[in-house]
Amino acid sequence: MKNRIFNIISIVLILLWIWADRHFQMGAPVYEVLLVLYVSVLFCGSYFIQWNFFLQSIHAGSPQEKSIALTFDDGPAGEKTARLLDVLKDNHAEAAFFCIGKNVENNHQLLKRIPAEGHMIGNHSYSHHRFFDLFSSRKMLEELNATREICRRITGLSPRFFRPPYGVTNPNLKKAVLQGGFISIGWSVRSLDTVIQQEERLLRKILKAIRPGAIVLLHDTSDTTLAILPQLLATIRSRGYSIVRLDKMLKLNPYD
Repeated sequence: MKNRIFNIISIVLILLWIWADRHFQMGAPVYEVLLVLYVSVLFCGSYFIQWNFFLQSIHAGSPQEKSIALTFDDGPAGEKTARLLDVLKDNHAEAAFFCIGKNVENNHQLLKRIPAEGHMIGNHSYSHHRFFDLFSSRKMLEELNATREICRRITGLSPRFFRPPYGVTNPNLKKAVLQGGFISIGWSVRSLDTVIQQEERLLRKILKAIRPGAIVLLHDTSDTTLAILPQLLATIRSRGYSIVRLDKMLKLNPYD
């Protein structure tokens, strides 16, 4: 809806500028500025999933409840995911794992372990291709369905929650998500743990952003996240927060 409204407003403004140009000779630079502004808004609408510009996504739980949800993307990542699960088990914490289908292929037992230990499985596409956002809606839906099917075949669970690769959205993805009956999940705290390698810096960044209802974006693949996870869990709880599984916080069924 935001994208549609934006396009309508853009068309109206362009027509107004054309009218003004005919009467007041505004000149070519004005049209160049309008084009830059138009492209900039579309780019930001695609890149910032929190805008809900192309696709309505869920980014947080209720701000009235002092709870947070931890989510891990890009797994299963072999031994790293196994160690994450160990830490979560030792600290009695539940989390959500948004899995890449191709990574599941060689990690069947690890995928089974995720729900067996009380965690949630989510869909993070099959390939997580760097050009995923350029795929057609049919190709995107094929990827989402492929990951859903392999999860169902291995665990008996068909994930409804989907997190877009890189958090990028566009009209093709919206069509695929709606056709497949998925629920798009964003985040309110982006840890940048794939970039930040200093443990104290990462811990400080996450804790500074924590708010009631926060959905925290982390990654199975980050050694830094694994290193700080015990302290992160302890500090969050010491501040009076409960750590709740994503679907429980949102009060939604995560599986078909």
